[in-house]
Amino acid sequence: MDIRSLSAANGYSAARPATKIDPTHTGPSVSETLKTSFEDFAATLQTSEQVSVQAMTGSADPHALVQALAQTELAVETAVTVRNKVVEAYQEILRMPV
Repeated sequence: MDIRSLSAANGYSAARPATKIDPTHTGPSVSETLKTSFEDFAATLQTSEQVSVQAMTGSADPHALVQALAQTELAVETAVTVRNKVVEAYQEILRMPV
């Protein structure tokens, strides 16, 4: 048996509970989730900026600077990807016939 089919089956079974709809579920709303995401993004940028300033003054560890820059790069790449998906969805809506 092919190992890729086993890992695909395991991945599917692990993701299966996430697709079930629970009408009694009272999790966070979409707006709350977006607000939290934006706040986390802003906090990541602020932390990176603070560590960068500390590194310029010589009071920060170079490893902390590299880690902060890597986290910022990942956050910006994620934000750009989400923005691209939103623009793509908007363009798809505009192409719909009325």
